[in-house]
Amino acid sequence: MKLISWNVNSIRTRMERISALIERESPDVLCLQETKVRDEDFPCQPFDERGYRCFFHGQKSYNGVATLIRKDTAAALEDDQAGESAGVTRETVKRGFPGDPIFEQSRVLSVKLGKLNLVNVYVVNGKAVGHEYYDLKLRWLKALTDWIAEAYDPSDELIICGDFNIAPEDRDVHDPERWQGRVLCSEPERLRLSELLGWGLLDLHRVFTQDEDLFTWWDYRQGAFHRGWGLRIDLFLGTKPVATRVKSVKVDRDERKKTSGPGKPSDHAPVIVSIG
Repeated sequence: MKLISWNVNSIRTRMERISALIERESPDVLCLQETKVRDEDFPCQPFDERGYRCFFHGQKSYNGVATLIRKDTAAALEDDQAGESAGVTRETVKRGFPGDPIFEQSRVLSVKLGKLNLVNVYVVNGKAVGHEYYDLKLRWLKALTDWIAEAYDPSDELIICGDFNIAPEDRDVHDPERWQGRVLCSEPERLRLSELLGWGLLDLHRVFTQDEDLFTWWDYRQGAFHRGWGLRIDLFLGTKPVATRVKSVKVDRDERKKTSGPGKPSDHAPVIVSIG
């Protein structure tokens, strides 16, 4: 199974690029963040024509998450659950989560597909250390961890992916000294992420490789991408039953280049995970 997570920074702006990615990679699951579109305006038709079912949780102009699942993949995974009681819905979708301190913002979409639980997240940015949104970010992450611990078990097949807006370690930052103590790299944020991992999750990128410079986000300003000024803030986290089946993890850096497709690229690159 191939899964892709990508902060597209507006699905309408990036539509041609998303279509090109689907044609190029044929993912079984595509998790998008920062779609910036209301549910009633979500562009389902282009994805339906390509054989995908669309699940989304959005709002106007800000935030928004969407999970696209290949119809044949969904059918195959549901067939694996043939032993379940008749009439049981094998695919459930949940928008948001209980205890979310900012439930009015569209940031979490959960889909259960067969045995696999997929949680697509767009974590609060925080703006700056000391800002009220920074404190909100820490509270939101604590609430997310509490919900995961209540809703799932480490023995479940669970993947949490998306834009976490946190670089887990200094090796995930192009210049650790420059970013020390700043939002996205501060110790309180990293502590919240480590608490989530400590529940029973593994960073799938680090399961596969210990290489450095595996950045997923580059600021639009100051030519950051071409200077290599990046951070790894787009993550795939998985329980052990998933992590043991990881075959490959890669960042599609070419998608971040202007020359890789029509229009301006997102400031994030897609992260592609294959599991057996």
